[in-house]
Amino acid sequence: MKDNHEKLNKILNTIDGLKKFIPPIHPAGFPFIIIFIVAALILSVISDFLGWVGFILTIWCTYFFRDPERVKPDKNNILLSPADGKILFVGKSKSPDNLSDNQSKEMQKISIFMNVFDVHINRIPISGKISWLKYVPGTFLNASLDKSSEDNERMIIKIEYSKNKYVYVVQIAGLIARRIKCDLSENQSVTIGDRFGLIRFGSRVDLYFPNDCDPLVSEGQTSISGETILADFKLLKSK
Repeated sequence: MKDNHEKLNKILNTIDGLKKFIPPIHPAGFPFIIIFIVAALILSVISDFLGWVGFILTIWCTYFFRDPERVKPDKNNILLSPADGKILFVGKSKSPDNLSDNQSKEMQKISIFMNVFDVHINRIPISGKISWLKYVPGTFLNASLDKSSEDNERMIIKIEYSKNKYVYVVQIAGLIARRIKCDLSENQSVTIGDRFGLIRFGSRVDLYFPNDCDPLVSEGQTSISGETILADFKLLKSK
């Protein structure tokens, strides 16, 4: 019993020592971190090797739920990235409107894939008002596949940023992610760069926006939520 207590103190002291290297943790991560700590303790009783495996996984879990501060650009009429990750697609696609009011139309679309090492906190891409939210049950395909946009479990968020002008943010669960967290409600006013949710353990976010706004990024680039400018509404107006 004493040995287990010492092992727990060692794990907690090590985590405490790493705090200065680890950004703030999102509250949604604490239950998982506790589960990983308990699992690490149980494994350490079985063997030291398994205990260290559990400890390393605990560190990874803590790292996964990191919630670093972001500095949004001091510019107007921009569309910020809602997620960290690799940009998989930039082009035109049908909007998700057909899922609620049968008014699907062609829009610009940017898809961002978050692997298990990316920050998974999602942020508002543009200030406005939440018109509606739509949860769509589905499968759990690899989120890097194009068909995951239509087949996977997802949460669709419609933001009215100007009168009768909208963007859509779609949180998509992936092969490992089985839980979408969205902290928004309909008719809520939102501010660009604010946190609004997360998707656990590898996922994807699709962003749809009007055709009169040119994308500023390319496929293969890496985006940072709340900081990377994906599009600028002034570009076409100045042409």
